[in-house]
Amino acid sequence: MLTTRKASARVMTRRERRLRATPSLRRMVRETSVTADDFVYPLFVTHGREVRKPIGSMPGVFQLSVDEAVREAENAARVGVPSVLLFGIPAHKDPVGEENFAEDGIVQQAVRAIKHAVPEMVVVTDVCMCEYTDHGHCGILNMGGEQRAHASLPEGFLLNDETLEILDRVALSHAAAGADVVAPSGMIDGMVDSIRTALDTADFNNVAIMSYSVKYASSFYGPFRDAAEGAPKFGDRKTHQMDPGNAREALREAERDIEEGADFLMVKPALAYLDVIRMLRDRFEGYPIAAYNVSGEYSMIKAAAANGWMDEQKAVMETLTAIKRAGADVIISYHAKDVAEWLR
Repeated sequence: MLTTRKASARVMTRRERRLRATPSLRRMVRETSVTADDFVYPLFVTHGREVRKPIGSMPGVFQLSVDEAVREAENAARVGVPSVLLFGIPAHKDPVGEENFAEDGIVQQAVRAIKHAVPEMVVVTDVCMCEYTDHGHCGILNMGGEQRAHASLPEGFLLNDETLEILDRVALSHAAAGADVVAPSGMIDGMVDSIRTALDTADFNNVAIMSYSVKYASSFYGPFRDAAEGAPKFGDRKTHQMDPGNAREALREAERDIEEGADFLMVKPALAYLDVIRMLRDRFEGYPIAAYNVSGEYSMIKAAAANGWMDEQKAVMETLTAIKRAGADVIISYHAKDVAEWLR
């Protein structure tokens, strides 16, 4: 027999479960909700027509020709996704990545086509060199043996200031094609200042900069490097990307980017660095913070769902909610279009 315990009931004046009793109540008091407006949708653009090449390590993600990228952007806009982030896969690679800043480069073509088809779409472009260089690194390298440019630096060391000159040219070419936002991703010292100066000098004052302010040397980028064909041919990127063990350094990096004129601060990857997102949110309250839900995070959920180990939709929504709850205003995610469809 159950007995009533009126005395206990009188003592328990607060019952947190009351507000969890029904789905409608839970929605009413939910502190963080993901919406389609939160998203930037990454696209990988390649040469050709009617190309939709699956990426084996990223189920549901494709290398797209410009016409297919336009179709994908139109479909994303139709379900409420406001922005795309373009990565280019060039026809030819060389030591400085010349297609990266060519007027008819693959990203430049895609920007023009998407802005023509979907004028309201915010087009963000990746400004880096790794997809375009024959060595797969994010800048100009100190090569040439005994004749290398900087004898005091080791063979293959990424040269910072020489790289800035190339990044300026890339950003200018993207702006000229119609990009709304350029996103320098190489963690090259001074990149925001250099690009901002170049853009303003060329009268592209309204082109914003979304800086990869805090980008860690992470193992979670593996599938992306398959997608973008940008894996380094030798070595790694630890001389310019951040050590995963560091958090206070992130504040220095972000503060410098603000001083140099960044319009957005970004943390990449997102899920393993929620503490860093929160640190930036607390320190830089007035600045938009983007977080990149990277390829490894995406593919882990896809693989687990394919094996029946978790519910894909629930896992995706929980992950993205955590990223937003940590303080992100903008979430770059390969799940973006799917989530926008789920939310309709």
